[in-house]
Amino acid sequence: MRWSTFRTPDGAHGVGVWRADELFPVPGAQRLVDLLDSLQAAGDDAVRRSAAVDPATVELLAPVPEPPAIRDFMAFEEHVVTASAAIGLTVDPLWYRQPVFYFTNPAAVIGPHADVAISPGSSAFDYELEVAAVIGRAGADLTPTQAVDHIAGFVLFCDWSARDLQGAEMALNLGPAKGKDSANGFGPWLVTTDELAERAAGHSYDIAMAAAVNGEEYSRGNLADLYWSFGEMIAYASRGTRVRAGDVIGSGTVGTGCILELGRVHGAERYPYLKAGDRVHLEAELLGAIDATLLPARPLVPLRAEATT
Repeated sequence: MRWSTFRTPDGAHGVGVWRADELFPVPGAQRLVDLLDSLQAAGDDAVRRSAAVDPATVELLAPVPEPPAIRDFMAFEEHVVTASAAIGLTVDPLWYRQPVFYFTNPAAVIGPHADVAISPGSSAFDYELEVAAVIGRAGADLTPTQAVDHIAGFVLFCDWSARDLQGAEMALNLGPAKGKDSANGFGPWLVTTDELAERAAGHSYDIAMAAAVNGEEYSRGNLADLYWSFGEMIAYASRGTRVRAGDVIGSGTVGTGCILELGRVHGAERYPYLKAGDRVHLEAELLGAIDATLLPARPLVPLRAEATT
């Protein structure tokens, strides 16, 4: 099943299930998170009871516009190794013993066609091509096998990043925080796990992923290249705490999936950071696409007034 959250021209929110190119709204539903533990039944009921809406007449939002939490991992070995080598570093052996993640901003969630403003004060703005799992039911201290059963489905994810802000704050041994704070973009629909079962490969699924800037292909990779599986990532996230319905678990950047990596390997002239007016297209098989136009940064608000004499 494919599920979307949408906004009608009068501003009302709805939730719908796709059948081919038709979108059937769930009567009375405004939040997909409320249906995640019963998607099959809710979808079948919507198709029986509802008339399809014309997708061209609604705005597709992020499937879960207000997730309780977003944990973004760094689970693709190619990205970690290549980005590290480009700046003369080797991968810390700890990365191979446990997955690593940071919390990012649920208030910055945007939909698949939303414009993206460059972070205030940034001149090194970047995309990150990822896939995310959405938790369907709560759990704590899960095993990797148990964790897989807590996944409702998967979405295309773009972790928009201000690399200069990120680098500055991480020099203080915290973060990333403001470097990742302005926008978290999600694809047009959530695809339930049963839809991907026949593509099982490696530690994940055989799903091709790609990114282009202004029509030129920049990135290409595959979700099957994950080093840490989603089951392992979710199990680690649930250790000593709880994951909740609607929580988002990001894969981290697929190999070649951001300008930070591309620029360090091939040169900043070949792969410059994003600027206002650039158009970015991200896509993954079955998971749809994100299309965004970059907007200028809002003015930087100073924290303290300059001293006067």
